Amino acid sequence: MTKSLSTNPANDVVIDGKKYNTFTEPPKAMAAERAKASFPVREMTYYLDGGEKVTEYNEAVWEQLERAPAFDNTDYYDVCGDHELLRARTLAKVGAIAEIVTDGRSERDIQKVLSFVSVIDPGAMTRIGVHFGLFLNGVRGSGTSEQFNYWVGEGAANLSNFFGCFCMTELGHGSNVAGVETTATFDRNTEEFVINTPTIAASKWWIGGAAHTATHGLVFARLIVDGKDYGVKNFVVPLRDRNTWNLMPGVSIGDIGKKMGRDGIDNGWVQFSNVRIPRLFMMMKYAKVSKDGKVTQPPLAQLAYGALISGRVSMVYDSYTWARRFLTIAIRYACCRRQFSSSPGGLETKLIDYTFHQRRLLPRLAYAYAMNAGSAELYKIYFAATDRLASTKPTDKEGLQSAIDDVKELFSVSAGLKAFSTWGTAQIIDECRQACGGLGYSGYNGFGQGYNDWVVQCTWEGDNNVLTLSAGRSLIQSGLAIRKGEHVGAAASYLKRELNAKLNGRSLEDLNVLIDGWEHVSAVGISQAVDRYVELEKEGVSQTEAFERLSQQRYDVTRVHTRMYLIKSFFENLKTASPALQPVLTDLALLFALWSIEIDASVFLRYGFLEPKDISTITVLVNKYTGKVREQAIPLTDAFNQSDFVINAPIGNYNGDVYNNYFAKTKAANPPINTHPPYYDSVMKPFFTRKFNDDPDLSALEEEEAEENE
Repeated sequence: MTKSLSTNPANDVVIDGKKYNTFTEPPKAMAAERAKASFPVREMTYYLDGGEKVTEYNEAVWEQLERAPAFDNTDYYDVCGDHELLRARTLAKVGAIAEIVTDGRSERDIQKVLSFVSVIDPGAMTRIGVHFGLFLNGVRGSGTSEQFNYWVGEGAANLSNFFGCFCMTELGHGSNVAGVETTATFDRNTEEFVINTPTIAASKWWIGGAAHTATHGLVFARLIVDGKDYGVKNFVVPLRDRNTWNLMPGVSIGDIGKKMGRDGIDNGWVQFSNVRIPRLFMMMKYAKVSKDGKVTQPPLAQLAYGALISGRVSMVYDSYTWARRFLTIAIRYACCRRQFSSSPGGLETKLIDYTFHQRRLLPRLAYAYAMNAGSAELYKIYFAATDRLASTKPTDKEGLQSAIDDVKELFSVSAGLKAFSTWGTAQIIDECRQACGGLGYSGYNGFGQGYNDWVVQCTWEGDNNVLTLSAGRSLIQSGLAIRKGEHVGAAASYLKRELNAKLNGRSLEDLNVLIDGWEHVSAVGISQAVDRYVELEKEGVSQTEAFERLSQQRYDVTRVHTRMYLIKSFFENLKTASPALQPVLTDLALLFALWSIEIDASVFLRYGFLEPKDISTITVLVNKYTGKVREQAIPLTDAFNQSDFVINAPIGNYNGDVYNNYFAKTKAANPPINTHPPYYDSVMKPFFTRKFNDDPDLSALEEEEAEENE
């Protein structure tokens, strides 16, 4: 009988008279790392979650999800390759989620639940999230209270014979929402809108839920009244008969098929052939069309896109929740995996004890903590702005304009954070994969599927590159406003500062000095972009062309401003932590700020805050704080409070028994009961048993040789 891996003497190594086993020692290594905690881990969890009650709420939700039969993830990675089965299971999870989120929970609680589901099964989260986060939020944001209540009564609030999708993107238009081609022409005689798809390019595309699930769509279409185009507005359009599930007359729908990831979502295309809907199916909180065809326009057209802001804000938090999962896997593995020895026959060194390996992972651990803080600050802005907008009557011109100013700032801040947080997490997932070597490539440890499922975040609800340019435009406009003595939002108020900051011998380990430096380089970059804009304006260049010529500067100022925002948020947020937590949080914050300078050193040199001699000091300090964080790496990941169910990677399980966990998972998923592949008879046997001519005819060669000899 074959001995188990954990008891096989061949896996033993003796060091200084003490026997170690490469398969049983990893849990001991994990326990030793856990014992290094210099802070109360549970208290850190409360800090990250926003309080003890929030943690208890989170754990209750996790428990509900973990116990739901639909969320059994035993074979999740293998099922991801089966298109139809994956979609069926995804919809079963949607049913389980619906039972949770429709149980009298607030919008904020629903967002939290969906964020959790995203980590476990992003396809299921998106499939139901499109309904609650986009369709229902879109109706709430752009419809009147009466319209919202009407659709709630139709079953939209609890998914009762109702499922909404968000028909914004078209085959020919994505980021440029104002350019969509679908039309909604008002027929005064019948008080109806006629929804039409004029070209193939106008086909609604990538529409989550459309292919199989959605009964209704919130359709973005051009409002046409008496031949005049009033721009893009929102309309609720029935897509399917809710009794038969047949398509409504004039509605054509298809499946867009295989994607890079999230195949559990039934993304589809939709075309409308003169589909008629009642006038009141147009969302009229801001833009209005009366019975006689009179059109009233809102003061800010982007108010119609309010549902997208919610998605962008939630994606910053999602970036944190996804980053923490993969960082936990990679760091736990690094604390158990040994590789190479400093002396012949000696105990091999843990990956986490290699300086370069620490630098690959631990600054990014600090990045995750910073994203958590940045997300918390962004949510404060979001709820303040949206609550104020919702409570302001459209007739209150002054109040509405003030609320709109808040929303404009929210647009800008959320655009930059969404872009660079989702990019940052994509990089974290791949770096963590590489840091786990060959086992990171295994599908059972989640990195491949996780990366494929994640990176769509860099494209949808605002392509990241386009969002950075939009945010950069807003920052330049804020700089222009300050020069004119006009008001700017809190996020850009630092631009009023004097632009003469230098390090001048101050300590780079002082949080205030680092904030000073980041604000300085961000403000100088924006000021120089403003200078260039003013020059172009004087040359007679149009505003549109001027901003186009400043595209690279817009990207650059957004990148620096967004990193500065994260650093400031982290620094401010840690002040709210208890004294027991502040030392390790300060180490993390310093590491993140210093590492960020190191990778963006040219900006600090170009704008005069640092001198060349300071760069070597930065490197020394990054090494110093990486080393300090290394000692707390496992407690800091434990504080994320993720169960093995959530981690869903055997090399990242809490117990650290990486080899036994991984081997058991692999064997269970692929039981060695039949070593003959199913294609043996059809492919393998004919290939390996094919006959060769054992007695080749050499006569031609012999004749040629004879001729040469003659």
